Parts: sequence; C-alpha cells; structure tokens
Amino acid sequence: MTDSVASVRATDRFLGIFALGFGTGLVPRGPGTAGSLLGPPLVWCLGADGRAPWLAVIAGVLLFLVGIPICNAGTRLLGKKDPGQVVFDEIVAFFWVFLLTPVNWVTGIAGFVLFRIFDIAKPWPIRRFEQLPGGLGVMADDAIAGMMAGAILAIGWRIFT
Repeated sequence: MTDSVASVRATDRFLGIFALGFGTGLVPRGPGTAGSLLGPPLVWCLGADGRAPWLAVIAGVLLFLVGIPICNAGTRLLGKKDPGQVVFDEIVAFFWVFLLTPVNWVTGIAGFVLFRIFDIAKPWPIRRFEQLPGGLGVMADDAIAGMMAGAILAIGWRIFT
C-alpha cells in the first residue's frame, strides 16, 4: 500500500463522518429520514432561514460545494453510487427548504415532511439531477428536492400567516 492510498483512505474515513451525518445515516431503517432530522435544527441554530435569506444562500452554496467531496468519500467508503447511508445531502438541503420561510415548530415539521416527500418520490426534474456523476449527483437531487419543498412551504406560509 502506498502512502497516497493510505492517506486517501484516512481522508475518506474522516469525511465519512460527515457523509454519514455523524452516524444518523447508519440507522437501519430510514437513514435518509434520520439524517434529515439534523437539517431543520442546523438551519435554525445558524439563523439561515427566511429571516436571513442571504445567509441561507451563502450557507447552502458553500455546504453544497463542500458536500460534493464529502459525498464522494461516502460513496467510496460504501462502494455504491448513492448509498442511503450518505445523508450529508439531506442535511444541507434544508437551507433551500427554509430559504424563504422562518423555522419554527410548524414550518419545521411541514418543511421536513415536504422535503421527505420530494426526496423519496423524486418527481421530475429531481431524478434527472440524481444522474449527475458522483457526489455532484448525490448533492444535486436533494438540493432540487429542497427547493421544490421550499417553494411549496413558502407559498403555504404566505397563505396561512
């Protein structure tokens, strides 16, 4: 084994901690749902929601870009194209879900449910983005699902408040 192979594996193991959502992706049933539970509180703690959409965009774009190599590492570790245990993409998607809506108990639950519906059903065009290569495809389909869920959440928020 060469030093570069050992360092790549060590790097993949380190990035795998993030890819697996600090262990939430290892839940045997519904790892994507378990990982998604980290998204709304993270957005709320950072204040990166409809109260500060500029912060949500900055955080969402930066974490999307950082997420590509993180998800690449997760796919290499698990030896699959888009393993369900890689949940960093689900977590980051919530910056798009709450881009135009503040996070509170009602919007948190509604946004969570809407995102999971779009992420699981993968209606057009989400499935097309999933076909992009490597970590880009892993991140992109969830970002689009988050944007679609966020659009519906924002409309509902405007109607009911």
